[in-house]
Amino acid sequence: MILGKCPYCDDGQIEVRDKEVRGKKVKLYACSNAHWMSEDGEMYELREDATCGFRIWQNSLAKYGKWLSYKEVRELLSEGELEVELLSKKYGKKIYYTKTIILNEEYGVSVLWD
Repeated sequence: MILGKCPYCDDGQIEVRDKEVRGKKVKLYACSNAHWMSEDGEMYELREDATCGFRIWQNSLAKYGKWLSYKEVRELLSEGELEVELLSKKYGKKIYYTKTIILNEEYGVSVLWD
């Protein structure tokens, strides 16, 4: 499944790849020019033949109670930023709040903290 054009290279398309990390199935949204390898199934590194390193892990915001959907990644690719609802469990209470996320070349996505 193609989600959009890669923002970091000229001819890449963002596609959905199924990966397994620590026994859990996770989606990796990656450029068609990014080729990944893993020796242990946990650490993924770019192979030498990769010409782009774009990737967003579906669970990259999991510590904030958020998993990114196809629709959200499409919007992030087209708009460059996206408002998402995150969750904090500070002091034993669930607190929902809205923040903007943007593309980040090193980490995939970044949360904009005011």
